[in-house]
Amino acid sequence: MNCSALRVLREEIVVCTRCPRLVEYRARVAEEKRRAYREWEYWGKPVPPFGEADARLLVIGLAPAAHGGNRTGRMFTGDRSGDFLYRALYHTGFASQPRSISRDDGLRLTGAYVSAVARCAPPANKPSPEELRHCRPYLERELELLRELRVVVALGRIAFDGYLTVLRGRGTIRSRSEYVFGHNREFRIEGSPVLIASYHPSQQNTSTGKLTDKMLTDVFRRARRIVDRR
Repeated sequence: MNCSALRVLREEIVVCTRCPRLVEYRARVAEEKRRAYREWEYWGKPVPPFGEADARLLVIGLAPAAHGGNRTGRMFTGDRSGDFLYRALYHTGFASQPRSISRDDGLRLTGAYVSAVARCAPPANKPSPEELRHCRPYLERELELLRELRVVVALGRIAFDGYLTVLRGRGTIRSRSEYVFGHNREFRIEGSPVLIASYHPSQQNTSTGKLTDKMLTDVFRRARRIVDRR
């Protein structure tokens, strides 16, 4: 039943038009394209989450990249952030291969699910607070349907805050301010999966060394240990 409900949710996400600015931007990028991808037929729609309905690990990112997920139609696929993420997931047993270039490249997640707090590519990678609010119900429903979750990894401060906002809305936590973002920080929240914060594998973070392959892999090694012992 959860598989069917998640499939329905994904179908709803793909046709969403709640945010006019993002609707215009994602379509314009898909029309203009980047020179390196001029032969591609861009996805140009909201990007659905993917993974297993019985996942024990949920990875929450910020938003699809304009020429990554907005091109390929799959989260963290076809961009440098995804290169870092899927290498880490592969080395910790959550992904079947270390790289993802298209939504039909054979990549499979094992015990994991990948989503984001914004489902459309935003200009300058910055969704507005209103756009994040429009997208939040999708994350709320995912959390209701992914009933086997043991760990949530939030990639970046915006994803971290977005997840905590959902918990606050449920009455699970009193305030987001009790939880201070930091790389590879673990938070035990009664009645919820363990939360692990991580720097986002953005090019800005990875090119400057703020986030390395080892640092990100260590996050998912921590997640793996928690998943395996619970």
